[in-house]
Amino acid sequence: MKSNFKTAFLFIMLLAMAIACSENKNQEKINGDKSGLTQIFPKGKKGSSETFTGNAYNTGLVDADSVFTTAVGNVYFQPGARSNWHSHPAGQILLITDGAGYHQIEGRPIEIIKKGDVIKCPPNVRHWHGASADVGLQQLYIVPNTEKGIVNWNEAVTDKVYQSAQ
Repeated sequence: MKSNFKTAFLFIMLLAMAIACSENKNQEKINGDKSGLTQIFPKGKKGSSETFTGNAYNTGLVDADSVFTTAVGNVYFQPGARSNWHSHPAGQILLITDGAGYHQIEGRPIEIIKKGDVIKCPPNVRHWHGASADVGLQQLYIVPNTEKGIVNWNEAVTDKVYQSAQ
């Protein structure tokens, strides 16, 4: 069982790294299916109102350990939900598995993100991500080199900033 888990984890990591070599150039309008998202992983526990606006649910899939030093999980954002501004000491990779939403690195324009996109969040750079107002978003997150730390949470993304994406 552990061997299958390690093989699956390594496959996900290799796939993520290969896909992550390309930048997200998706700036087209959101035209997602509003009927709901296909769940790949369990919805998980509702995120704290201290780190999310709206309804966001997190499921940890791989806990960091001394061998892999990488955390992997799934976040499901209901329409309108988003993370607070935050950063990761070693960066973060997002694999968008369903839905549509937004991602913004501080100081840059808001990007539209959709199923199939790969987002690279550089180390120690503030950013936020979440669902569009009408369509939910499901993502896998990969946080490498967790010995450097996992996440530093900051203030909520204002409605004005969020609504400027629409």
